Amino acid sequence: MDTTIEKILTLWHGHYKNEENRYSEFEDSDIEYFVGCMLYNFFAFSKALPTLKTMDLSYDFLSSCGEREYEEACALLASMELPSEEAKLSFLQNYIEQARAKYTKSELYLLDRLKYHVDAMAERYAKNIDAQPVDFTNPHLRT
Repeated sequence: MDTTIEKILTLWHGHYKNEENRYSEFEDSDIEYFVGCMLYNFFAFSKALPTLKTMDLSYDFLSSCGEREYEEACALLASMELPSEEAKLSFLQNYIEQARAKYTKSELYLLDRLKYHVDAMAERYAKNIDAQPVDFTNPHLRT
């Protein structure tokens, strides 16, 4: 795994070893999921769905991840340089696969959700299709 990402993961895994920092229903795989979400947002993909650009950045995680740790993680992400959106996409997909390999099937819900969205975005790149807005209006309420 990339050394910058390893530093971020080590930072947060260390922070969450202290059970007082954990929120209810905390799982170690939440850390990998959250880092994936940060990468997704940091890379600012042009083919990301507008409604998914925040990718469910969990309030619980943001509230408990530590201010110093969060600032350090953001600085590490800002130091990363990849030459193109396709390289960033490949990096993110590789990261997700490496993160998924660390956990059991029962621990993969959030990482699998992220994988689904990133794979759909990869398909848009492969087919050169622009992202379309998602309509979250209840179909019964549309006029």
